[in-house]
This record gives sequence, C-alpha cells and structure tokens, in this order.
Amino acid sequence: MPDIDRRDMVRRDTDRTFADRTFAGPVAPGRALAGLAGFALAFGLASTAQADITNGVWRREDGKAHVRIAPCGSALCAINVWIRDPGDENVGDRLVLDVKPAGEGVWEGSGFDPKRNLRFSSRITYSGQRMTTSGCMLKVLCKTVAWTREP
Repeated sequence: MPDIDRRDMVRRDTDRTFADRTFAGPVAPGRALAGLAGFALAFGLASTAQADITNGVWRREDGKAHVRIAPCGSALCAINVWIRDPGDENVGDRLVLDVKPAGEGVWEGSGFDPKRNLRFSSRITYSGQRMTTSGCMLKVLCKTVAWTREP
C-alpha cells in the first residue's frame, strides 16, 4: 500500500456523514468476532481520562489498524484512520462507546458497531501510552486488544 498521509484520511472521514457508513443486516459470527477484534474498545468519560485518550492516534498491537478517539454526542467514537488491508475494516469505520469509570484506570460499559449493527460489553484499562481493550458479545465471543499511542 502506498504511503498515505493519515491527516488526509481523517479529513475525508469528516466529510462523510455518519449515515454514509452505516448498514444493518445479518452478520455471521466470524465477521462479528472480526469486528470485535478490530474495535474491542471502551473509553471512560471522566474528563481527565477522556482528554488523555482522545489525544492522538492509537496503533493496534498487530499493526493492522490505527484509530482516533473523539467525542460524538454524549458518547465517544473510535474511528479508523488507517487500515493495513481494508476488507471487514475500512478507514472511517467507527464504534460508538458508552462507558463509565469503574476504578482507577478502568472504564466499563457498552459499545455499538453501526456497520455490523452489533452491541457488545466493553472494558478498558489505560495507563500512559498503553491501553488494553476488551469486548464481549453474549458473554461468549470475547476479544482483548492492546494499543499504543502513536508518537
């Protein structure tokens, strides 16, 4: 894939409406798990934590995705700003996260993936430049992902 300036992708993402990126339909369990793997995110709404988490771009541990966290309404959104191999995940895909503080450096709640029309429980642990996120559907299909803030 040619080098692409992430700022251009973010700019293009903001030019599209939220409705442009949504669809509802049946989703196979494998795709559902893939969605959780890519976006197993939950973020706290505590002001200091939110400011820290929404500051910058986060790289998934496998290096296949970079996301930007931003306020969206009363929730937070995790927005793909770079994807190594587009397919199930694409630039501009987002998760809507409704989470609350659950202890020092821990937040819990739920998330919604509008592209796949999926709801899941979510949990995040956060410290400095590292973040670990977990998401579960039906308490059976679960995925945990580690993230590092991009310099």
